[in-house]
Amino acid sequence: MIRAGFHVLAAIDFNPQAIAAARENLGDGGTLAKVSKKLNPIKHILNEDITKFTPKELEKIIGTNSVDVIVGGPPCQGFSNARQRDGANHGTRRLVEDERRQLYQEFFRFVDHFRPRIFVMENVLGIRSAAGGEYYTRVRSEASQLGYRVRPQIEDAYRLGVPQKRRRLLFVGVLEDLPIYFPPEVQPVEDRAVSGTNLGAALGDLPKLKAGDGVHNADYDHDLRKKALEKYSDADNYLHKVLEIDKAKDLNAHVARPHNETDIKCFKSLKEGENSATALRRNPDLKFPYNRDNFKDRYTRQHMNKPCSTIVAHLSKDGLMFIHPKEHRSLTPREAARIQSFPDWFIFPEARTHSFRMIGNAVPPLVAEAVGIEIREQLKALGANRNKKSISTQNIPTNDKAAAVILASIIDKDRRALRVLSVPDLLTAWNAVFYFYQGLHPDECDHGRDTNDQLPDHPLVYQVDERIFIPRFSASGWPVHLVPLLDEVRRRYANNEISKVDFYPVHALQAGVEYRERLPCTIK
Repeated sequence: MIRAGFHVLAAIDFNPQAIAAARENLGDGGTLAKVSKKLNPIKHILNEDITKFTPKELEKIIGTNSVDVIVGGPPCQGFSNARQRDGANHGTRRLVEDERRQLYQEFFRFVDHFRPRIFVMENVLGIRSAAGGEYYTRVRSEASQLGYRVRPQIEDAYRLGVPQKRRRLLFVGVLEDLPIYFPPEVQPVEDRAVSGTNLGAALGDLPKLKAGDGVHNADYDHDLRKKALEKYSDADNYLHKVLEIDKAKDLNAHVARPHNETDIKCFKSLKEGENSATALRRNPDLKFPYNRDNFKDRYTRQHMNKPCSTIVAHLSKDGLMFIHPKEHRSLTPREAARIQSFPDWFIFPEARTHSFRMIGNAVPPLVAEAVGIEIREQLKALGANRNKKSISTQNIPTNDKAAAVILASIIDKDRRALRVLSVPDLLTAWNAVFYFYQGLHPDECDHGRDTNDQLPDHPLVYQVDERIFIPRFSASGWPVHLVPLLDEVRRRYANNEISKVDFYPVHALQAGVEYRERLPCTIK
């Protein structure tokens, strides 16, 4: 977020090692100030437990109750499909109850207090299916109740220039009365990120190590770097523009963990890019010391010309799923950090367990930067939209009742009738949706199964067809009877029959917001 151009007022975490690393690297007087005079360090880096630390306390520390953006990541392990509470890669699908699943509500306490214009909450894809999708629905529903238009979206780190297979879910919330729609897919950081960068670009220049070898601060091997730049096409860009090797004094945390002879023997039996399951199919006589049914991917050797497996905090326990492509050992903390896109000047603690945990838990900086740049651009667009005096009124209702009447006229049309509707008539109905319902999102088509039949306290409830209000999907907020209209508009947008400006009807949303601002009180 700092790289994206934001001034970070405060950063909070309950983990003391993560806080110490943040202060050393990003705080006042930290490494960031030494490598860049353009970027602002974080003023307040707080070691607090937000289940006990209050928004009022934070407000007093930062001296304001007004912020533009809040970003955060409630622990993802509680939603993982592969791990128990503090467990290892046990090879089962059992998912035990985990109190960390409730921590998103603590995040929302701060959102509710500070009312940022945009919030971003990151988590694993497993939240969509955990407890039958209950938490996925609750997060979206509760954010909507706070007055935010929410769009869950999946970001692919590999597409954004990070050399690993990592897909994460972002809940992006925008205040309902702001005339902006966060796009469904952010773009790679311009001039730095190269989509499809592979592992060799990140690791090819690092000195070779045996299991248990290495020192916390070492010299770079410049001859090896020269060879890596010649061998891996994206290495020059990744090493210099992403990892910023020229700004690092020495090579930090390139220390290999020790392995027993059994593990090393297993490493040697694997070809590059191969896991134990593949190796067993190739040679059933190979010996692995784990149950073959539950641990078929227990040993995984990575491949230099492919993206790495997802870097996870479990690396702090063992590295058997992250065997170096060429060497008979698991990855070092610096290698894991490079695969996550941390610059080489970012210093990690000597304690390998702490380093691996914070590296694995982190959002890749290159991904966070891309998201931050998109947020910054959206906020800039917001200022431009707010300053526009003339809004096109074509196909836009003049008041809530006019919008409600248009919606009531469309709900009895089946999919066949909607398909033959003219573009102007379709857009008239589409604009009425967002004029009337500022909390909906055009890209939101994952509605879930749960519905809400509670009628809102709205003066038009008994004047028009109540089906424009209820039932509504609890997750997406969309009235059930308006979903066919959503589907038809999405179909035509995908077929280029309507424009991007029409699909994201900022003009209709803004007109509705301005209409309600003129009312004695706002009814949502």
